[in-house]
Amino acid sequence: MMTDNFKKYIDENKNRFLNELFGLISIPSISSLSEHKADMLRAAEYWKDTLLKAGADKAEVISTKGNPVVYGEKIINEKFPTVLVYAHYDVMPVDPIDLWKSEPFNPEIRENKIFARGADDDKGQGFIQAKAFETMLKTGNLKCNVKFMIEGEEEVGSPSMADFCEQHKAMLKADIILVSDTGMIAEDIPSITTGLRGLSYVEVDVTGPNRDLHSGLFGGAVANPANVLAKMIASLVDENGHITIEGFYDDVLEVSSEEREKMAKAPFNLQNYMKALEIEEVHGEKGYTTMERTGIRPTLDVNGIWSGYTGEGAKTVLPSKAFAKISMRLVPNQDHHKISELFEKHFIKLAPKSVKVKVKALHGGQGYVSPVDMPAYLAAEKAYEQVYGKKPVPVRSGGSIPIIATFEEKLGIKTILMGFGLESDAIHSPNENFPLIQFYNGIETVCWFYHYFANK
Repeated sequence: MMTDNFKKYIDENKNRFLNELFGLISIPSISSLSEHKADMLRAAEYWKDTLLKAGADKAEVISTKGNPVVYGEKIINEKFPTVLVYAHYDVMPVDPIDLWKSEPFNPEIRENKIFARGADDDKGQGFIQAKAFETMLKTGNLKCNVKFMIEGEEEVGSPSMADFCEQHKAMLKADIILVSDTGMIAEDIPSITTGLRGLSYVEVDVTGPNRDLHSGLFGGAVANPANVLAKMIASLVDENGHITIEGFYDDVLEVSSEEREKMAKAPFNLQNYMKALEIEEVHGEKGYTTMERTGIRPTLDVNGIWSGYTGEGAKTVLPSKAFAKISMRLVPNQDHHKISELFEKHFIKLAPKSVKVKVKALHGGQGYVSPVDMPAYLAAEKAYEQVYGKKPVPVRSGGSIPIIATFEEKLGIKTILMGFGLESDAIHSPNENFPLIQFYNGIETVCWFYHYFANK
Protein backbone atom coordinates (compact mmCIF):
# COMPACT_ATOMS: atom_id res chain seq x y z
CA MET A 1 0.00 0.00 0.00
CA MET A 2 1.24 3.48 -0.84
CA THR A 3 2.66 5.41 2.12
CA ASP A 4 2.43 9.12 2.78
CA ASN A 5 6.21 9.63 2.72
CA PHE A 6 6.03 10.82 -0.89
CA LYS A 7 4.18 13.98 0.28
CA LYS A 8 7.00 14.70 2.71
CA TYR A 9 9.55 14.19 -0.06
CA ILE A 10 7.78 16.71 -2.30
CA ASP A 11 7.63 19.26 0.51
CA GLU A 12 11.27 18.81 1.46
CA ASN A 13 12.45 19.19 -2.13
CA LYS A 14 10.16 21.98 -3.33
CA ASN A 15 12.88 24.58 -3.70
CA ARG A 16 15.23 22.21 -5.50
CA PHE A 17 12.47 21.14 -7.89
CA LEU A 18 11.81 24.78 -8.69
CA ASN A 19 15.47 25.68 -9.19
CA GLU A 20 15.96 22.73 -11.52
CA LEU A 21 12.90 23.76 -13.52
CA PHE A 22 14.28 27.29 -13.78
CA GLY A 23 17.48 25.86 -15.24
CA LEU A 24 15.47 24.27 -18.05
CA ILE A 25 13.29 27.33 -18.60
CA SER A 26 16.35 29.57 -18.96
CA ILE A 27 17.34 27.76 -22.17
CA PRO A 28 15.69 29.58 -25.13
CA SER A 29 14.71 26.39 -26.98
CA ILE A 30 12.52 27.96 -29.69
CA SER A 31 12.10 25.27 -32.32
CA SER A 32 10.69 27.52 -35.06
CA LEU A 33 13.78 29.76 -35.18
CA SER A 34 16.92 28.27 -36.73
CA GLU A 35 19.25 30.48 -34.69
CA HIS A 36 18.25 28.47 -31.60
CA LYS A 37 19.47 25.13 -32.98
CA ALA A 38 22.24 24.91 -30.37
CA ASP A 39 19.75 25.71 -27.61
CA MET A 40 17.63 22.71 -28.65
CA LEU A 41 20.56 20.39 -27.98
CA ARG A 42 21.27 22.14 -24.66
CA ALA A 43 17.67 21.58 -23.56
CA ALA A 44 17.80 17.92 -24.62
CA GLU A 45 21.01 17.36 -22.63
CA TYR A 46 19.42 19.10 -19.63
CA TRP A 47 16.48 16.69 -19.78
CA LYS A 48 18.82 13.71 -20.06
CA ASP A 49 20.69 14.80 -16.93
CA THR A 50 17.39 15.45 -15.14
CA LEU A 51 16.16 11.90 -15.80
CA LEU A 52 19.44 10.33 -14.71
CA LYS A 53 19.47 12.34 -11.47
CA ALA A 54 15.84 11.36 -10.87
CA GLY A 55 16.83 7.69 -10.94
CA ALA A 56 16.40 6.48 -14.52
CA ASP A 57 18.38 3.34 -15.39
CA LYS A 58 19.48 5.07 -18.55
CA ALA A 59 18.82 8.23 -20.52
CA GLU A 60 20.13 9.26 -23.90
CA VAL A 61 19.77 11.96 -26.54
CA ILE A 62 18.79 10.35 -29.83
CA SER A 63 19.28 12.19 -33.12
CA THR A 64 16.45 12.63 -35.64
CA LYS A 65 16.18 14.47 -38.95
CA GLY A 66 15.22 17.48 -36.87
CA ASN A 67 15.75 18.16 -33.17
CA PRO A 68 16.80 15.25 -30.95
CA VAL A 69 14.52 13.14 -28.76
CA VAL A 70 15.43 12.37 -25.17
CA TYR A 71 14.68 8.80 -24.14
CA GLY A 72 14.94 7.45 -20.60
CA GLU A 73 13.64 4.46 -18.70
CA LYS A 74 13.34 2.77 -15.34
CA ILE A 75 12.38 -0.89 -15.52
CA ILE A 76 11.28 -2.10 -12.09
CA ASN A 77 9.97 -5.47 -13.22
CA GLU A 78 9.23 -6.69 -16.75
CA LYS A 79 5.91 -8.09 -15.48
CA PHE A 80 4.76 -4.72 -14.17
CA PRO A 81 2.68 -2.30 -16.29
CA THR A 82 4.65 0.32 -18.21
CA VAL A 83 3.90 4.03 -18.51
CA LEU A 84 5.45 6.01 -21.38
CA VAL A 85 5.70 9.69 -20.46
CA TYR A 86 5.67 12.18 -23.33
CA ALA A 87 6.61 15.87 -23.10
CA HIS A 88 8.36 18.48 -25.22
CA TYR A 89 11.25 20.79 -24.46
CA ASP A 90 10.69 23.27 -27.30
CA VAL A 91 8.75 26.49 -26.81
CA MET A 92 7.01 29.16 -28.85
CA PRO A 93 8.70 32.44 -29.91
CA VAL A 94 8.38 35.30 -27.42
CA ASP A 95 7.13 38.05 -29.76
CA PRO A 96 5.93 40.68 -29.10
CA ILE A 97 8.79 41.09 -26.62
CA ASP A 98 7.73 44.59 -25.51
CA LEU A 99 4.58 43.18 -23.88
CA TRP A 100 6.55 41.04 -21.43
CA LYS A 101 6.83 42.39 -17.90
CA SER A 102 10.00 40.37 -17.29
CA GLU A 103 12.62 38.61 -19.39
CA PRO A 104 10.92 35.55 -20.98
CA PHE A 105 13.87 33.23 -20.32
CA ASN A 106 14.74 34.60 -16.90
CA PRO A 107 11.93 33.06 -14.79
CA GLU A 108 10.45 35.16 -12.02
CA ILE A 109 7.96 34.36 -9.27
CA ARG A 110 5.20 36.95 -8.89
CA GLU A 111 1.75 36.51 -7.40
CA ASN A 112 2.73 32.90 -6.51
CA LYS A 113 3.21 32.14 -10.20
CA ILE A 114 6.20 31.35 -12.39
CA PHE A 115 6.45 33.89 -15.21
CA ALA A 116 8.51 32.79 -18.23
CA ARG A 117 8.21 31.28 -21.68
CA GLY A 118 7.63 27.57 -21.14
CA ALA A 119 6.54 28.00 -17.53
CA ASP A 120 3.41 26.01 -18.40
CA ASP A 121 3.84 24.82 -21.99
CA ASP A 122 5.52 22.46 -21.62
CA LYS A 123 8.56 22.79 -19.41
CA GLY A 124 6.60 23.33 -16.20
CA GLN A 125 4.12 20.57 -16.92
CA GLY A 126 6.82 18.27 -18.29
CA PHE A 127 8.82 18.75 -15.10
CA ILE A 128 5.78 17.66 -13.10
CA GLN A 129 6.27 14.26 -14.70
CA ALA A 130 10.00 14.17 -14.00
CA LYS A 131 9.55 15.06 -10.34
CA ALA A 132 6.60 12.73 -9.77
CA PHE A 133 8.74 9.89 -11.15
CA GLU A 134 11.65 10.89 -8.90
CA THR A 135 9.39 11.18 -5.86
CA MET A 136 7.79 7.78 -6.32
CA LEU A 137 11.11 6.10 -6.99
CA LYS A 138 13.08 7.69 -4.14
CA THR A 139 10.33 6.93 -1.61
CA GLY A 140 9.93 3.30 -2.67
CA ASN A 141 6.40 3.76 -4.02
CA LEU A 142 6.97 3.16 -7.73
CA LYS A 143 5.35 -0.14 -8.69
CA CYS A 144 5.35 0.21 -12.48
CA ASN A 145 7.92 0.72 -15.21
CA VAL A 146 8.37 4.24 -16.56
CA LYS A 147 9.76 5.37 -19.91
CA PHE A 148 10.29 8.93 -21.09
CA MET A 149 10.12 10.36 -24.60
CA ILE A 150 10.85 14.10 -24.64
CA GLU A 151 10.87 15.79 -28.05
CA GLY A 152 11.91 19.18 -29.38
CA GLU A 153 9.54 19.83 -32.27
CA GLU A 154 6.02 19.80 -30.82
CA GLU A 155 5.51 23.51 -31.43
CA VAL A 156 6.25 23.03 -35.15
CA GLY A 157 4.09 19.95 -35.63
CA SER A 158 6.43 17.11 -34.51
CA PRO A 159 7.71 16.38 -38.06
CA SER A 160 10.32 13.86 -36.87
CA MET A 161 8.22 11.92 -34.39
CA ALA A 162 6.34 9.59 -36.73
CA ASP A 163 9.63 8.18 -38.06
CA PHE A 164 11.09 8.06 -34.55
CA CYS A 165 8.15 5.99 -33.30
CA GLU A 166 8.36 3.70 -36.33
CA GLN A 167 12.09 3.13 -35.84
CA HIS A 168 11.92 2.58 -32.07
CA LYS A 169 8.62 0.76 -31.68
CA ALA A 170 10.05 -2.02 -29.48
CA MET A 171 11.89 0.44 -27.24
CA LEU A 172 8.72 2.50 -26.77
CA LYS A 173 6.44 -0.43 -25.93
CA ALA A 174 4.11 0.52 -23.08
CA ASP A 175 0.59 0.07 -21.72
CA ILE A 176 -0.32 3.76 -21.73
CA ILE A 177 1.16 7.11 -22.76
CA LEU A 178 0.97 9.79 -20.07
CA VAL A 179 1.01 13.46 -21.08
CA SER A 180 0.82 16.70 -19.11
CA ASP A 181 0.40 19.34 -21.81
CA THR A 182 -3.25 20.33 -21.37
CA GLY A 183 -5.27 22.21 -18.78
CA MET A 184 -7.92 22.21 -16.08
CA ILE A 185 -11.19 24.14 -16.01
CA ALA A 186 -10.07 26.06 -12.91
CA GLU A 187 -7.69 25.80 -9.99
CA ASP A 188 -10.45 24.25 -7.86
CA ILE A 189 -12.18 22.33 -10.68
CA PRO A 190 -10.02 19.46 -11.94
CA SER A 191 -10.65 18.09 -15.41
CA ILE A 192 -9.24 15.47 -17.75
CA THR A 193 -8.94 16.23 -21.44
CA THR A 194 -10.69 13.46 -23.35
CA GLY A 195 -10.48 14.98 -26.81
CA LEU A 196 -8.13 17.15 -28.86
CA ARG A 197 -8.83 18.91 -32.11
CA GLY A 198 -6.68 18.27 -35.14
CA LEU A 199 -4.81 21.01 -36.97
CA SER A 200 -4.08 22.22 -40.48
CA TYR A 201 -1.64 25.15 -40.54
CA VAL A 202 -0.91 27.00 -43.78
CA GLU A 203 0.92 30.08 -45.00
CA VAL A 204 -0.39 32.11 -47.94
CA ASP A 205 1.56 34.44 -50.23
CA VAL A 206 -0.26 36.99 -52.40
CA THR A 207 1.86 38.79 -55.02
CA GLY A 208 0.79 41.78 -57.13
CA PRO A 209 3.20 44.08 -58.96
CA ASN A 210 6.86 43.10 -59.36
CA ARG A 211 8.01 45.70 -56.81
CA ASP A 212 6.67 48.02 -54.10
CA LEU A 213 5.01 51.04 -55.70
CA HIS A 214 4.25 54.66 -54.74
CA SER A 215 0.71 54.57 -53.37
CA GLY A 216 -0.08 57.99 -54.81
CA LEU A 217 1.12 57.28 -58.35
CA PHE A 218 -0.22 53.74 -58.55
CA GLY A 219 -2.93 53.47 -55.88
CA GLY A 220 -6.34 52.91 -57.43
CA ALA A 221 -4.82 51.67 -60.68
CA VAL A 222 -2.95 48.58 -59.49
CA ALA A 223 -4.39 45.97 -57.14
CA ASN A 224 -2.95 46.18 -53.63
CA PRO A 225 -2.03 42.64 -52.46
CA ALA A 226 -2.73 43.60 -48.83
CA ASN A 227 -6.25 44.74 -49.70
CA VAL A 228 -6.83 41.66 -51.83
CA LEU A 229 -5.58 39.32 -49.11
CA ALA A 230 -7.83 40.97 -46.52
CA LYS A 231 -10.90 40.45 -48.74
CA MET A 232 -9.97 36.84 -49.47
CA ILE A 233 -9.51 36.04 -45.79
CA ALA A 234 -12.75 37.80 -44.85
CA SER A 235 -14.67 35.57 -47.25
CA LEU A 236 -13.44 32.36 -45.61
CA VAL A 237 -16.00 32.64 -42.78
CA ASP A 238 -19.58 33.83 -43.32
CA GLU A 239 -21.84 35.92 -41.08
CA ASN A 240 -22.94 32.78 -39.17
CA GLY A 241 -19.39 31.75 -38.32
CA HIS A 242 -19.54 28.99 -40.92
CA ILE A 243 -16.36 28.21 -42.90
CA THR A 244 -17.02 28.62 -46.62
CA ILE A 245 -14.40 26.23 -48.03
CA GLU A 246 -16.11 23.65 -50.25
CA GLY A 247 -16.12 20.21 -48.63
CA PHE A 248 -14.75 21.49 -45.31
CA TYR A 249 -17.54 19.93 -43.20
CA ASP A 250 -17.96 16.71 -45.19
CA ASP A 251 -16.21 14.50 -42.63
CA VAL A 252 -17.09 16.36 -39.43
CA LEU A 253 -18.22 13.95 -36.71
CA GLU A 254 -21.35 15.48 -35.22
CA VAL A 255 -21.65 15.15 -31.45
CA SER A 256 -24.92 13.72 -30.17
CA SER A 257 -27.38 15.81 -28.20
CA GLU A 258 -26.83 13.50 -25.21
CA GLU A 259 -23.08 14.21 -25.17
CA ARG A 260 -23.69 17.93 -25.65
CA GLU A 261 -25.94 17.85 -22.58
CA LYS A 262 -23.16 16.21 -20.55
CA MET A 263 -20.65 18.80 -21.77
CA ALA A 264 -23.02 21.57 -20.73
CA LYS A 265 -22.76 20.42 -17.11
CA ALA A 266 -19.12 21.50 -16.96
CA PRO A 267 -18.79 24.69 -14.87
CA PHE A 268 -18.57 27.74 -17.12
CA ASN A 269 -19.40 31.37 -16.45
CA LEU A 270 -19.73 33.37 -19.65
CA GLN A 271 -19.58 36.73 -17.91
CA ASN A 272 -16.35 35.82 -16.11
CA TYR A 273 -14.95 34.49 -19.38
CA MET A 274 -15.59 37.79 -21.16
CA LYS A 275 -14.36 39.83 -18.20
CA ALA A 276 -11.07 37.93 -18.09
CA LEU A 277 -10.53 38.64 -21.78
CA GLU A 278 -11.84 42.23 -21.55
CA ILE A 279 -14.37 41.71 -24.35
CA GLU A 280 -18.05 42.69 -24.47
CA GLU A 281 -19.37 39.72 -26.41
CA VAL A 282 -18.27 36.32 -27.69
CA HIS A 283 -18.20 35.26 -31.31
CA GLY A 284 -18.41 32.02 -33.27
CA GLU A 285 -20.47 29.51 -35.19
CA LYS A 286 -24.20 30.04 -34.86
CA GLY A 287 -26.09 27.38 -32.93
CA TYR A 288 -23.24 26.40 -30.59
CA THR A 289 -22.13 27.51 -27.14
CA THR A 290 -18.71 28.95 -26.38
CA MET A 291 -17.55 25.64 -24.89
CA GLU A 292 -18.83 23.73 -27.92
CA ARG A 293 -17.19 26.13 -30.35
CA THR A 294 -13.79 25.44 -28.79
CA GLY A 295 -14.26 21.72 -28.20
CA ILE A 296 -16.39 19.97 -30.78
CA ARG A 297 -16.49 22.31 -33.80
CA PRO A 298 -13.81 23.11 -36.40
CA THR A 299 -12.53 26.67 -36.76
CA LEU A 300 -10.42 28.89 -39.01
CA ASP A 301 -8.28 31.73 -37.68
CA VAL A 302 -5.59 34.09 -38.92
CA ASN A 303 -2.50 33.67 -36.74
CA GLY A 304 -0.42 36.34 -38.41
CA ILE A 305 -0.75 38.81 -41.29
CA TRP A 306 1.81 41.22 -42.72
CA SER A 307 2.55 43.41 -45.74
CA GLY A 308 4.13 46.67 -46.76
CA TYR A 309 5.67 49.14 -44.32
CA THR A 310 5.16 48.47 -40.61
CA GLY A 311 7.94 50.56 -39.10
CA GLU A 312 7.70 53.83 -37.20
CA GLY A 313 6.15 56.78 -38.99
CA ALA A 314 4.66 56.85 -42.49
CA LYS A 315 5.77 55.42 -45.81
CA THR A 316 3.31 55.73 -48.67
CA VAL A 317 3.88 52.38 -50.31
CA LEU A 318 1.68 50.02 -52.29
CA PRO A 319 3.24 46.66 -51.32
CA SER A 320 4.25 44.04 -53.83
CA LYS A 321 3.42 41.16 -51.50
CA ALA A 322 1.14 40.24 -48.61
CA PHE A 323 1.31 37.21 -46.36
CA ALA A 324 -0.75 35.42 -43.73
CA LYS A 325 -0.51 32.37 -41.53
CA ILE A 326 -3.81 30.56 -41.03
CA SER A 327 -4.70 27.70 -38.72
CA MET A 328 -7.74 25.44 -38.97
CA ARG A 329 -8.63 23.44 -35.88
CA LEU A 330 -10.25 20.17 -36.86
CA VAL A 331 -12.51 17.66 -35.14
CA PRO A 332 -12.38 13.83 -35.24
CA ASN A 333 -12.80 12.33 -38.72
CA GLN A 334 -11.39 15.41 -40.47
CA ASP A 335 -8.07 14.59 -42.15
CA HIS A 336 -5.57 17.45 -41.99
CA HIS A 337 -4.00 16.56 -45.35
CA LYS A 338 -7.40 16.69 -47.05
CA ILE A 339 -8.32 19.97 -45.35
CA SER A 340 -5.03 21.58 -46.41
CA GLU A 341 -5.70 20.54 -50.02
CA LEU A 342 -9.28 21.86 -49.88
CA PHE A 343 -8.03 25.15 -48.47
CA GLU A 344 -5.39 25.56 -51.19
CA LYS A 345 -7.86 24.82 -53.99
CA HIS A 346 -10.46 27.22 -52.54
CA PHE A 347 -8.01 30.04 -51.79
CA ILE A 348 -6.44 30.00 -55.23
CA LYS A 349 -9.93 30.01 -56.76
CA LEU A 350 -10.77 33.16 -54.75
CA ALA A 351 -7.86 35.16 -56.16
CA PRO A 352 -8.54 37.78 -58.84
CA LYS A 353 -6.29 37.84 -61.92
CA SER A 354 -4.56 40.94 -60.57
CA VAL A 355 -2.54 38.83 -58.12
CA LYS A 356 -0.77 35.48 -57.91
CA VAL A 357 -1.32 33.20 -54.91
CA LYS A 358 0.79 30.50 -53.30
CA VAL A 359 -0.33 28.27 -50.42
CA LYS A 360 2.15 26.30 -48.34
CA ALA A 361 1.04 23.70 -45.78
CA LEU A 362 3.38 24.11 -42.79
CA HIS A 363 2.21 21.34 -40.46
CA GLY A 364 -0.83 19.54 -39.10
CA GLY A 365 -2.21 16.58 -37.23
CA GLN A 366 -5.29 14.51 -36.59
CA GLY A 367 -7.77 14.90 -33.72
CA TYR A 368 -7.91 12.45 -30.82
CA VAL A 369 -10.57 11.08 -28.47
CA SER A 370 -9.68 9.22 -25.25
CA PRO A 371 -12.04 6.56 -23.83
CA VAL A 372 -13.33 7.37 -20.34
CA ASP A 373 -13.57 3.72 -19.28
CA MET A 374 -9.97 2.59 -19.80
CA PRO A 375 -7.88 1.75 -16.68
CA ALA A 376 -5.59 4.75 -17.12
CA TYR A 377 -8.53 7.17 -17.17
CA LEU A 378 -10.02 5.61 -14.04
CA ALA A 379 -6.63 5.82 -12.30
CA ALA A 380 -6.27 9.48 -13.29
CA GLU A 381 -9.80 10.19 -12.09
CA LYS A 382 -9.00 8.77 -8.65
CA ALA A 383 -5.70 10.65 -8.53
CA TYR A 384 -7.29 14.05 -9.17
CA GLU A 385 -10.01 13.31 -6.62
CA GLN A 386 -7.37 12.39 -4.04
CA VAL A 387 -5.58 15.75 -4.39
CA TYR A 388 -8.35 18.17 -5.36
CA GLY A 389 -11.17 16.62 -3.34
CA LYS A 390 -13.57 16.18 -6.25
CA LYS A 391 -13.92 14.07 -9.36
CA PRO A 392 -12.46 15.63 -12.49
CA VAL A 393 -14.76 16.74 -15.30
CA PRO A 394 -14.11 15.14 -18.71
CA VAL A 395 -13.63 17.88 -21.32
CA ARG A 396 -12.73 18.17 -24.97
CA SER A 397 -9.99 20.70 -25.56
CA GLY A 398 -9.93 23.21 -28.37
CA GLY A 399 -6.17 22.79 -28.61
CA SER A 400 -4.16 20.36 -30.68
CA ILE A 401 -1.30 18.03 -29.93
CA PRO A 402 -0.85 16.48 -33.38
CA ILE A 403 1.53 13.77 -32.22
CA ILE A 404 -1.07 12.13 -29.94
CA ALA A 405 -2.99 10.64 -32.86
CA THR A 406 0.32 9.55 -34.39
CA PHE A 407 1.18 7.62 -31.23
CA GLU A 408 -1.97 5.57 -31.57
CA GLU A 409 -1.35 5.02 -35.29
CA LYS A 410 2.34 4.10 -35.04
CA LEU A 411 2.59 2.55 -31.57
CA GLY A 412 -0.94 1.28 -31.00
CA ILE A 413 -1.03 2.89 -27.55
CA LYS A 414 -3.76 5.06 -26.04
CA THR A 415 -2.92 8.33 -24.29
CA ILE A 416 -4.16 9.80 -21.01
CA LEU A 417 -3.97 13.61 -20.87
CA MET A 418 -3.39 14.78 -17.30
CA GLY A 419 -3.02 18.53 -17.62
CA PHE A 420 -2.64 21.16 -14.89
CA GLY A 421 -2.52 24.39 -16.86
CA LEU A 422 -5.11 27.14 -16.46
CA GLU A 423 -6.70 29.46 -19.02
CA SER A 424 -5.00 32.39 -17.29
CA ASP A 425 -1.53 30.91 -17.89
CA ALA A 426 -1.26 32.76 -21.22
CA ILE A 427 0.52 29.99 -23.08
CA HIS A 428 1.94 31.08 -26.46
CA SER A 429 1.46 34.69 -25.32
CA PRO A 430 3.55 37.33 -23.53
CA ASN A 431 3.78 36.81 -19.76
CA GLU A 432 3.15 33.07 -19.86
CA ASN A 433 2.86 31.81 -16.31
CA PHE A 434 2.17 28.77 -14.18
CA PRO A 435 0.81 28.85 -10.59
CA LEU A 436 3.12 27.26 -8.05
CA ILE A 437 0.18 25.43 -6.48
CA GLN A 438 -0.54 23.76 -9.82
CA PHE A 439 3.08 22.70 -10.19
CA TYR A 440 3.18 21.06 -6.77
CA ASN A 441 -0.37 19.67 -6.90
CA GLY A 442 0.47 18.27 -10.30
CA ILE A 443 3.43 16.33 -8.91
CA GLU A 444 1.29 14.88 -6.14
CA THR A 445 -1.55 14.00 -8.53
CA VAL A 446 0.76 12.13 -10.90
CA CYS A 447 2.21 10.25 -7.92
CA TRP A 448 -1.28 9.05 -7.08
CA PHE A 449 -1.85 8.14 -10.73
CA TYR A 450 1.14 5.79 -10.62
CA HIS A 451 -0.25 4.20 -7.48
CA TYR A 452 -3.73 3.59 -8.85
CA PHE A 453 -2.53 2.54 -12.29
CA ALA A 454 -0.08 0.02 -10.86
CA ASN A 455 -2.87 -1.45 -8.73
CA LYS A 456 -5.60 -1.42 -11.39
